[in-house]
Amino acid sequence: MTAWLSAFLLTQLIEVPIYVYALRGREHRLWIALGASALTHPIVYWVFPLIQVDYLAQVSYAEAFAVLGEAIWLSWFGLERSVLWAGLANLFSVVIGLSLRAWVGWP
Repeated sequence: MTAWLSAFLLTQLIEVPIYVYALRGREHRLWIALGASALTHPIVYWVFPLIQVDYLAQVSYAEAFAVLGEAIWLSWFGLERSVLWAGLANLFSVVIGLSLRAWVGWP
């Protein structure tokens, strides 16, 4: 559980500022931003590793799910170009997360 929490907090640290910026001018933008990856991250972390495919395919499927899920969530709150914003946030998240894992073994 500690590994998941570390990965989740890192994801929030990276993605929330991007979503808050994208949602500027909207009421409750922090809560909307926090909700995006809070909805997708547990599934990405706990469910996608159960898929019996190679690691690169697993990460690709998981990230596609996260982008789509978060884009749908953001569009419910009227964010235009939600797929673009979700793609950007998840790109930063996965690149930083995998880089940290490769360099220092965390998260």
